[in-house]
Amino acid sequence: LPSGLARTPPMGWLHWERFLCGTDCAADPRRCVSERLFMEMADVMAAEGWRDAGYEFVCIDDCWMAPTRDEHGRLQADPKRFPSGIRKLADYVHSKGLKLGIYSDVGNKTCAGFPGSYNHYDLDAQTFASWGVDLLKFDGCNSGTLELLAEGYRRMSLALNKTGRSIVYSCEWPFYLRPMQQPNYTEIKQYCNHWRNFFDVYDSWSSIKSILDWTALHQDSIVKIAGPGGWNDPDMASIFVFLSQLVIGNFGLSWDQAVTQMAMWAIMAAPLFMSNDLRHISPEARGLLQNKEVITINQDPLGKQGYQITKDKNFELWERPLSGQAYAVAVLNQQEIGGPQNFTFSLTFLGNGLACNPACSIWQVLPASRDWGVYSWVSSLSVEVNPTGTVLLKV
Repeated sequence: LPSGLARTPPMGWLHWERFLCGTDCAADPRRCVSERLFMEMADVMAAEGWRDAGYEFVCIDDCWMAPTRDEHGRLQADPKRFPSGIRKLADYVHSKGLKLGIYSDVGNKTCAGFPGSYNHYDLDAQTFASWGVDLLKFDGCNSGTLELLAEGYRRMSLALNKTGRSIVYSCEWPFYLRPMQQPNYTEIKQYCNHWRNFFDVYDSWSSIKSILDWTALHQDSIVKIAGPGGWNDPDMASIFVFLSQLVIGNFGLSWDQAVTQMAMWAIMAAPLFMSNDLRHISPEARGLLQNKEVITINQDPLGKQGYQITKDKNFELWERPLSGQAYAVAVLNQQEIGGPQNFTFSLTFLGNGLACNPACSIWQVLPASRDWGVYSWVSSLSVEVNPTGTVLLKV
């Protein structure tokens, strides 16, 4: 979307994978979807280095709304869980130097059954702008036909643009199209800042693995379209697991798998949206999610998405072109049993033979920073990788 927004992949925190549709604040006040949850996350993001690392969006997902619109037809927040209203919440988030994201749906109901935006695109866009919202995640449930789905995504994009407020537009458009027809990514990029291609990420290795497998399988159609202003969103970073969500900092990933998610989301130039409880996160998970070198790769201004260049038994070799003729390189070991294994490859593989011609310095970013020294064009590199782990290098 040529709006001047999302010139690098957006970064932030999203409630869904970790907190789902928790609406019973009496029984579970610290984990229900309420203004308290988002204010507390904003506090932590400002105080504990998240904002300074680049995570700027605090995003509300489904289940924030009252069950009906107000008497003027406008969306309204659940009065018990958001007693101050979204405008006040946005002001609070902005006071912390952060931005607020919100959720709606292209159909007549959201995925969880709350009021959708169908037939209210202009009104809802104006409402979000009047509240000071900075990002809209626009889901695709209950949209009827594919024509209505596409029309809704287009109309909401134009409606947001008309408000005059800068609002990043996150679409689920290709994900809902794909079972029936091949998405037209050129068109989708004209309307959206990032778009989801695949199922929700879950807090498990099989979920991360399936996203990587899907991305490699479809890279010929999706890699070339990504760039400043428009990004492929593999779903959240949920450290321990991640927009799109990093699930790092939750329960289902081992340390090596969390490293793999962080490394591969950087290679894929993916939006980095964590879905975890930042109030209770291990120092290791925080260190990984705030790793400046990995974030620098993810946010590289050239904005080219990486791709798989070869697969050999359980190993995958990926590269991403970076600014300044540099490359990020990931060696992923898909094997799930046994010990660390070595993968050896010629440096002529990288960058169509240009990445290390006539020589290059190699720096390891993950799992830990390490200088590998200088190599010549004809050298081979041998990389030891743990099962389900990844070694991320910068060449």
